Amino acid sequence: MKRKLERFKIIEERSNVIERSKDVFETIKGHWRTEYFKNDNPITIELACGRGEYTTGLGARFPERNFIGVDIKGERIWKGSSVALEQNLANVAFLRTPILLIENFFLPGEVDEIWTTFPDPRPRKRDIKRRLTSPRYLEMYKRLLKPGGYFRLKTDNTGLYQYTLEEIQSRSDIHDLAFTENVYESGYRHECFDIKTKYEQQFASKGETIKYLRFKF
Repeated sequence: MKRKLERFKIIEERSNVIERSKDVFETIKGHWRTEYFKNDNPITIELACGRGEYTTGLGARFPERNFIGVDIKGERIWKGSSVALEQNLANVAFLRTPILLIENFFLPGEVDEIWTTFPDPRPRKRDIKRRLTSPRYLEMYKRLLKPGGYFRLKTDNTGLYQYTLEEIQSRSDIHDLAFTENVYESGYRHECFDIKTKYEQQFASKGETIKYLRFKF
């Protein structure tokens, strides 16, 4: 607990972490490019970013784009923000908030791309609405994404993957859909840039295949 509290204190003082303790938390909506990144580059957000491996990995590969990792867990954000600072990734930021409140921080069409990597699958039926690919979340993503922006999901969980695919295929507003149950044995491997999170490595070591899908609204 002591270490966790120490890390909470650290991220309170970091400029690459936006959280409730900071004034910018209430004013950043619509101003990510002008007030934070100070450029007009495309914005990618990673939802439920955890330790931020994808956020920082993509930030290092694409300095001409901006990346924001979103998670509620302060200790995880501490790790991702530490890596961003160590690698001098000025195009990477972290937002500490529940995903359900994401529209409080971005204007419609302000986001160019959304990644969700290894989110909690919420396997119980009573938790279906809490899945990050349930209809209420998909509707939020549709509003946040600019026209032509991709939503991308990477998961080891077969149940979540199948549920998501069924939800997407039942909609009439989806196009450019691609999916695979084993991304590393597919033609879509290059779209994931071989960035592997801590959880992915754990799952893969147990023989789980990594599922991937992406689409546009």
